[in-house]
Amino acid sequence: MRMSVIGCGYLGAVHAACMTELGHDVIGVDVDAAKIGALSVGEAPFYEPGLPELLTRALATGRLRFTTDIAEVSDYQVHFVCVGTPQRKGEYAADLRYVDAAVEALVPQLRGTADAPALVVGKSTVPVGTAARLAALVEELTPVGEHAILAWNPEFLREGFAVKDTLHPDRLVYGLPPGIAATTAETMLDEVYATPLAAPTPKVATDYATAELVKVAANSFLATKISFINAMAEVCELVGADVTQLADALGHDARIGRRFLGAGLGFGGGCLPKDIRAFMARAGELGADQALTFLREVDAINMRRRTRMVELTREELGGSLMGARIAVLGAAFKPDSDDIRDSPALNVAAQIGLQGGYVTVTDPEALDNARRLWPDLRFAATAEEAAENADVVLLLTEWAQYRELDPVKFGEVVRHKRILDGRNALDPATWRAAGWQYRALGRPRV
Repeated sequence: MRMSVIGCGYLGAVHAACMTELGHDVIGVDVDAAKIGALSVGEAPFYEPGLPELLTRALATGRLRFTTDIAEVSDYQVHFVCVGTPQRKGEYAADLRYVDAAVEALVPQLRGTADAPALVVGKSTVPVGTAARLAALVEELTPVGEHAILAWNPEFLREGFAVKDTLHPDRLVYGLPPGIAATTAETMLDEVYATPLAAPTPKVATDYATAELVKVAANSFLATKISFINAMAEVCELVGADVTQLADALGHDARIGRRFLGAGLGFGGGCLPKDIRAFMARAGELGADQALTFLREVDAINMRRRTRMVELTREELGGSLMGARIAVLGAAFKPDSDDIRDSPALNVAAQIGLQGGYVTVTDPEALDNARRLWPDLRFAATAEEAAENADVVLLLTEWAQYRELDPVKFGEVVRHKRILDGRNALDPATWRAAGWQYRALGRPRV
C-alpha cells in the first residue's frame, strides 16, 4: 500500500521504516528539516537498537522517503498520524496542539474516492474522546467528503524494542468509526498489517473510545504494578526484608507474574508519567475523577523513590552531601535508550548537586541529550572516568555495561568503595566480597 507517516519522531520514524520493511511504499513527513535530512540519509535522530540498519535497508529499496512538504502525501491512500502528545505545562492534561495541527494540515491533501477511500489512522496516545472529535474535523475539512475515514490504532512500543514491537506486535487494536465505514477501515488496516496478522497476531476491532482507552489503561496498569512493588520496598526497608525475594515469590503466582515487579528508582520517560496524569485529568473532565484517584498515589510513590535515593546517599556519606564526589551511572530513563524525559537518574543527580554534592554523570547513549537539558551537571564518557576518586557510586540506569562491571577492577578507581544500587541490578554478594559497601532500595543493610 502507499502510505504516509505524519510526524517522524520516535514513533513515526520507527513506524515508517517498519512499514517499508513490511512491503509498503512510505513517505514520512515532519516540520523539522534537520530531522528529515538525517532520516533521508539513514541516520536516526535518536538511539533505538536496530533502527539505523532498518532505515538503511528501507531507503535502499526506494520505497521510503522523507519530506517537510505535507502536499506530497496527496497521492497516498493511508495516512498515519504519529505526533507527540506531551503534558501541558503546569497541568496534568495532554497537549493536543500537535495532533490537531497535523490533522488540519493533512485533511486538505486527501484524495479518496468511492473505490479507494483515504484512511487517516491516529497512532498518538490521546485522551478518550479525541478520535470522535477529530473524525468530525476530518468530515468538516476534507475535500472528498465521505470518502475520507478516520480510525485509531494505538501503539504499544517499548523503547529499546520498538522495531521488534512494530514488526511483531503482541496485539493490534483498531478503533473504528460507526456504520459501513468501519468495514472499509478494518479491511484497509488488515491489508496494512497483513504480515503480522498472518503470524498470527491477535486483533481487537472496536470503537474509538475503547481503542483510546486501551493504551492509557495499559500504561496505568503497568505504572501501578511498578509503584506497588516500590511501596513494598518502603515496607521492606523498615522491617529488614528483601524486596527482590518478595517479588520473586509474588511472581510465581500466575495471576501476578514477575514482569514489572522490579523495585528500584521507579519509572520515567515520555509515556508512563504523562499518560497517567493525562488519564486523571480526562477522568476529571468526564466527572469520573474518583475512579482514578488511586493513580495519584501511584504517581506519588514513584516520585518518592527519587527522594529516597537522595536520602540514602546522604546516609552513606554520614549525613551530608556537601563536597562529596558522587558518580552517577546512567542518565537515560531506561537502558537501551537515549531518552532523558522525566529521567529518574538525572532528577536524583540534580537534587544531589543542589544539595552540595560534586556529581559526575555517565551514560552510554544519553550524554548529548543530558548536556543540553542539564548544563549545570558534569559528565564523563565512561563509568571509570565518572567514578574516579568518588566517595560513592550510584547505579541509576541498569545498562548492561554497568551490570557487568568488575567490582574488583572498578574498586581501583574510587576513593571509597560505596555503591548504591538504585535498580537492584547487581549481585550484592559479589560486590561485598570485593570489599564494597553495598546498599539498594528495598533490601536489608548489611
